[in-house]
Amino acid sequence: MIRSIADKATQDIFDGVNSKASRKLPQELHSKAYRLMDLIGSAGSINDLRVPPGNHLEALKGNRKGFHSVRINDQWRIVFRWIDGDAEDVQVVDYH
Repeated sequence: MIRSIADKATQDIFDGVNSKASRKLPQELHSKAYRLMDLIGSAGSINDLRVPPGNHLEALKGNRKGFHSVRINDQWRIVFRWIDGDAEDVQVVDYH
């Protein structure tokens, strides 16, 4: 389950709201971002997100230590903390 979403843009993408905040992510990627957030929300364990391999589940390092990410595409990621079987602080992030 997703316990918390970190910002308005990510919340709007998840809710299907076409807002100025949500348009930071190109519109053509909204459906994929929604599908990935739905997958994160329904995962029973962090390892469930390894399938399909195209998700590119990664444990992050540095100032994002404790977070994981899955790829929307080469530029965009969904970053989240996995705590007690749930996702927290879910956020769509531009990695470049």
